[in-house]
Amino acid sequence: MSTIPATDLRPHLSSWARRLSPPQAAGLAATLAVVGLCSIRSTVAFLWYIWTTDALKSIGMLIPLVSLVLIMRVWRSMDWEMDGSWWGLAILAVTIAAVHLRDQAILIFVLSPRWNIYIPPYSLVVFGYTSGVVLLFGGTKLYRAALFPIVLTWFVNPIPHVFNIFVDLPLQRVSAHVARAFAMALGQPLTPDQMRLMFTPNFGMFIAPGCNGIRGAVTMGFVAVVTGYIYRFRWQAHALVVAGAVLLGYVFNFARLCLLVLYYIVALHVPRLQNRAKLADYIIGACLFLIATQLLFYAIRRLRGQAMQEKREAVVLGERKQDVFLSLDLRLAVMAVIAFLGCFGTVRAIAHEVGSDPSQTRTSPTSAGVFPEHVGNYSLVRTWNENLVSGPLLFHWGEYAPDGGGTHISLGVSPVLGSHDTLICHSARGEDPLWRDQLNVTMAHKNLIGFSASLYNNGAVQYLEMTTICSGSHCGEYSSDRKHFGFVYSKPDPQALFSQDPQRPIPILLKAETLDTRLLPEVAEKQLSEDMRSFLGQADMDVFVKPYRSR
Repeated sequence: MSTIPATDLRPHLSSWARRLSPPQAAGLAATLAVVGLCSIRSTVAFLWYIWTTDALKSIGMLIPLVSLVLIMRVWRSMDWEMDGSWWGLAILAVTIAAVHLRDQAILIFVLSPRWNIYIPPYSLVVFGYTSGVVLLFGGTKLYRAALFPIVLTWFVNPIPHVFNIFVDLPLQRVSAHVARAFAMALGQPLTPDQMRLMFTPNFGMFIAPGCNGIRGAVTMGFVAVVTGYIYRFRWQAHALVVAGAVLLGYVFNFARLCLLVLYYIVALHVPRLQNRAKLADYIIGACLFLIATQLLFYAIRRLRGQAMQEKREAVVLGERKQDVFLSLDLRLAVMAVIAFLGCFGTVRAIAHEVGSDPSQTRTSPTSAGVFPEHVGNYSLVRTWNENLVSGPLLFHWGEYAPDGGGTHISLGVSPVLGSHDTLICHSARGEDPLWRDQLNVTMAHKNLIGFSASLYNNGAVQYLEMTTICSGSHCGEYSSDRKHFGFVYSKPDPQALFSQDPQRPIPILLKAETLDTRLLPEVAEKQLSEDMRSFLGQADMDVFVKPYRSR
């Protein structure tokens, strides 16, 4: 009986990855990674929302695409070497689990009234997902070589909210001051409003946040960062180019405002131009941005180094190469499973939303909330909606009054918000609570629910606010004692953590008030807390949140 040497068995091993060329295998891995984004769909949905609704953050839409292209570029320079590490799978699992946990609960780290961070941050989720995929297929070699485009994914949310508050708005005032000073230097009288330049009572310009140059400066900065990386600038030259690009964006924005002032002055004498001021702003801005980009690339070409990047050559033994192909089979299969489960969850959520009762989908700014007519001996007396100035719905409200007379209780349910810490909102407006504490209240079915409570006095009324978050059949919100920072969190429903149900945390806000503003805070707190307990002792939270539980 003849035997075949072990070395001759390798060609007979069945490995479908072996039949793919390295570029094909890398392309398949990249495709599965993109489809696998469905496994973190809530993060993707949030980022898409801010990209399409906030012009200042719209540049973040290009970051994932640029990062993918740069990673594939580095991978090609390594001859598509696939010496992957299973640590990548561990990072992917932790990232997906953290997103699923955040979808079912709330954890907010509060640094200041105007600065709070949702855990895990959306940028960290994208960074973790990208890191996991790169390690899974390319290993540590590819990860080190592609570290820049991997870190670049952190900027999918390019301008954090705290930046808007402390940088964006001050720059708006500077921009308005420059435009006003230029108009007045030309002898044009203006109205006293510092943000509005009214050339006539009915014709003028408003210096909005989008006029302060942030968008242009951020765009120019990212262009400089990426091109500096591609051309392999030394860090000194790279920093110089980025700083110059940001400064160039600001300078050209001021030029844009001054040219727009000139347009308005001309339009005063040519009335038909007054209805085309917005179009003129776009044309002026586009032309100036094109000029600024040309200047930037001229500077980049002058600073471009002549060093040639050496092509890496990997020598792989036949035995190890066979092991790599077999391991690649498993890694591609694992990524395919992640992509399939993510797509399955996404399709299921969409089907659940499409198949839900339209009468129970109450997210329209004008739609009415769903509230029971009676809660024990309390009756519903009125309902209303709380909307942002720009229109989107925040809360559905219902007001309940006890049948025998007494303190009215207002209850708000948000079908859109993921959390609502009233202490943060009041502190941002400069309103400090007279009292705050954690209250645990026994509900109608004898279940105990945690509320975060605070007392305020605005001079007209004293009112108690209590907030909680419901996830699945579980409700409760908890906030740590804090002066400068702390945590706001909710506990997820254990059953929801291991299910694919398209549910989300739903915030509940209750208010009770008294017209006696002279009551001592401790007396008012005790009285209003008892009124709240009386109402909640007859209430079932599931009745209030059930119509909004679907995504």
